Parts: sequence; structure tokens; C-alpha cells
Amino acid sequence: MLVPPLVHGLILAFVIGIVAGLRAMLAPAAVAWAASKGTLPLQGTWLAFLGYRFTPWIFTLLAATELVTDQLPSTPSRKVPPQFVVRLLTGGVSGAAVGYGIGVPLPGIVLGIVGAVFGIYGGSALRARLAATFGSDRPAALIEDAVAILLAALVVLSI
Repeated sequence: MLVPPLVHGLILAFVIGIVAGLRAMLAPAAVAWAASKGTLPLQGTWLAFLGYRFTPWIFTLLAATELVTDQLPSTPSRKVPPQFVVRLLTGGVSGAAVGYGIGVPLPGIVLGIVGAVFGIYGGSALRARLAATFGSDRPAALIEDAVAILLAALVVLSI
């Protein structure tokens, strides 16, 4: 049975929110690439900037930087207020972008934010468990990176 396009799009908005909860800059990088390639139509919306020529490159640079700095012991928890708020914002913006693709930006924003909360708390719990299992945070962080990248790619390829 096929999933109706509206439901499919709303699921993608939620999943891109999870990505934002795992890695804040990866979600906007993913939707910016989709917008710049024309698979996510954002022209004429307040998110049209995501499809501009250099936007995907800027967000990709930010996402790559985040992947590196996440490995540092001095990096604050994703649950402290500044980190938490940034993930909610990028989840909401990314969810809105996916929502615009199906004509429902407001539910996209909400699902992106809800997904970000799931990503923040679920990612933190999973990483802690993996770190305890491995006896080190590095492999857990790399697995979390891989999950975030795969989810982002899944969303972009499913739009």
C-alpha cells in the first residue's frame, strides 16, 4: 500500500526534524541541497534563500564543522538552552521547507520541531548507551553521525 503524498511529506518533515536534533546544521544543509537542485520548490516563500546558489555550500560547511567539533570534549550538551534552541530552530525551518514542498508549511514546522525534540533526547540517550557499550564516546558519536547523515540523505532522496 502506498503512503498518500501528504502523509509521506509530513513523515519527512518529522524525520528531518530528528536529523536537526542529532546534528543541528545537517538538516538545513540537506533541505538546501534539495531546494538548490529544484526537487524542493521554495521559490516565492520566505525559505527561498535555501535554494540560492551558495546556501547549500554554506550549510554544508557548517554541518561539516559541527561533525568535527562534536567530537571535542569541550562541546556542550545538546540539551543546554543555546544548543537546544538552535536545534529546534533548524528543525522547524527544515520541517517548514519540506512542508512547503507538499503545500503545508505550518504542520511541517510543528513536525520539524517535534522531530528535533525526539532527535535531541533520543540521540542523547542512544549515544550514552553506545558510549557505555564501547567504553568510549568516539565510536558512539561516529555512529550517531552516520545515522544523521543517512536520515538526511533518505529525506532528500524521498522528496
